[in-house]
Amino acid sequence: MQRKFSIGILFLGLLSTFFLFARAAEKNSKTSFEKKIGVLLVNHGSRSATWRKSLLALEESVRPVLSKNTAIQGIKTAFMEYTEPSIATRMKEFDAEGFTDVVIVPIFLTVSPHTFDDIPTIIGKKINPESMEMLKIEKIERYTPKTNTVITPNLDFTDLLRKNVLRRVKSLTKNSKEEALVMIAYGDETYEKEWASLLDNVGNYVRQQTGIASHSYGWCGHLVHYDPQKTTDAIVKVLASSKKAIVIPLLVAHDEMFQVKIIGDGIANVENNKSRVVYRPDSILPDANVEQWVINISNEYVQKIQNEEEIVSTK
Repeated sequence: MQRKFSIGILFLGLLSTFFLFARAAEKNSKTSFEKKIGVLLVNHGSRSATWRKSLLALEESVRPVLSKNTAIQGIKTAFMEYTEPSIATRMKEFDAEGFTDVVIVPIFLTVSPHTFDDIPTIIGKKINPESMEMLKIEKIERYTPKTNTVITPNLDFTDLLRKNVLRRVKSLTKNSKEEALVMIAYGDETYEKEWASLLDNVGNYVRQQTGIASHSYGWCGHLVHYDPQKTTDAIVKVLASSKKAIVIPLLVAHDEMFQVKIIGDGIANVENNKSRVVYRPDSILPDANVEQWVINISNEYVQKIQNEEEIVSTK
């Protein structure tokens, strides 16, 4: 009887140990599926401190809201070129901090090789010969992170841009029937048609909302070799039929080289520019609608990552 009782005690002990190991294994299994997700806001980069401060300010503006999403455990900003922290630097930090996934949000105006080729090449997702050569010339470091990465769609925000330009035009207009709108953007050789279509869309919208007579646009970036004359040409075009031109820079942030030097010099070349041209050297940022877009797209892609985790963990 005593022997049977001892065997029973031993059996219960073994059973208890089994359940403890089983629970530990279950806990470890769940832990293996836990995600540490970060968000990286990527912009073109600039030598201008004003530009950099504007993009860092965007990060600080969205941080309080994004931090409410408990799945997001890190938010950073990276500059693609010209300055640190670079994309490679930030991805190394995410790896060192044990992140499993990073959502990369490109803060670019519209389609360009930067988002389709350059950024994926920098993080090892793509090997594009032209991008590889560009990275070497610009001395941009490539780094293939251990963490999983996903790049969100580009900030091709036609509706947001229309509202942004409309707000800025309204702050400058005096007599819309005698005015014309001139938009100056960086431009892109590969996607010039897409850029032109976007600006025409914005220009038509602003004209409908304000009664401004006409609009034109010009490029100020690499596409036109940073030539101020292209700004002059766009202004002269509308002044042929309007008394005044309202010039709006369609650049994500303020860079003295563009807003002051290139666009400013282009305006200075216009005859009677002080009385015929209205210009404020501002930028798209800051803009509450852009901030909301960043919040929405980040949360959307974090949720997609979590959904994939749930699928894996239920197998």
